[in-house]
Amino acid sequence: MSLFAKEKKSFFGRLSEKIADAVMARASVDEDLMDELEEILITSDIGMETTMNIMEGLREKIKSRNITEPAGVTGALKEIMIALVDKGQRQELCADSPLIILVIGVNGGGKTTTIGKLAHRLKKEGRSVMLAAADTFRAAAAEQLAIWGERNGVNVVRHQEGADPSAVIFDAIQSAKAKNIDVLICDTAGRLQNKKNLMDELAKMNRVIDREFPQAARENLLVLDATTGKNAVSQAQEFGSVANITGIVITKLDGTAKGGIAVTVADQFDMPIKFIGVGEGIDDLKEFVPQEFIGGIFDE
Repeated sequence: MSLFAKEKKSFFGRLSEKIADAVMARASVDEDLMDELEEILITSDIGMETTMNIMEGLREKIKSRNITEPAGVTGALKEIMIALVDKGQRQELCADSPLIILVIGVNGGGKTTTIGKLAHRLKKEGRSVMLAAADTFRAAAAEQLAIWGERNGVNVVRHQEGADPSAVIFDAIQSAKAKNIDVLICDTAGRLQNKKNLMDELAKMNRVIDREFPQAARENLLVLDATTGKNAVSQAQEFGSVANITGIVITKLDGTAKGGIAVTVADQFDMPIKFIGVGEGIDDLKEFVPQEFIGGIFDE
């Protein structure tokens, strides 16, 4: 059974049903079927450019394999979509220690919750964790992170609201080094005045990390809310232009999300998706497994 079996009523169920209905309604593989599949993908937040890539690949497979039965189209479509989202070893979170993870994303996208769930996951794996509340611009951000820290039994380094985020990073690094912490997870501001401010702030944080902890491995994880659809694509583009994103976390795939954003981001930005959020529980941050994710679309 697919990891996403419980999500059949949301993105996976709706898309699976639409694809199945389109295929079963046809007696042969024709342009009407291709047009319908194209429309289904576009309206599932997969987007025009990625849909065109998928359909081009599908037509090539149909021709090269001489697929004449509509049922055969489903398998070819699944192969193409898996290939788009599968980034191989890049999909895996760095296993090195010490490791510093900067978590980036807009406010309201599930960034702080993701940090809490990730800390829980890493602790279950036997790694020691510390959190840094470097989002000092949003009211209550540090308090939210402190609640997650208490829930997970991990220390949280924080300053007062409005403090220099890089100063928080500095203090957190000193504490993590003194305590031999395996993973330091840093929250960052979700919104600054403009792109230049964001770029300058991230650059300053990176300079502090490079200077104070050059031996640490690095991850920059971008958190995207699946329910925001095309806005999430814009966020991937904006944050990707100011930070070296090493991985994506897609949140809120348990609700009304169309979920195609995962396919689009992986294709258009060549960014590996490392985790997905599929519920409110502390264990509902799952590793992204391309075969299972796409299998969920095809009702497996």
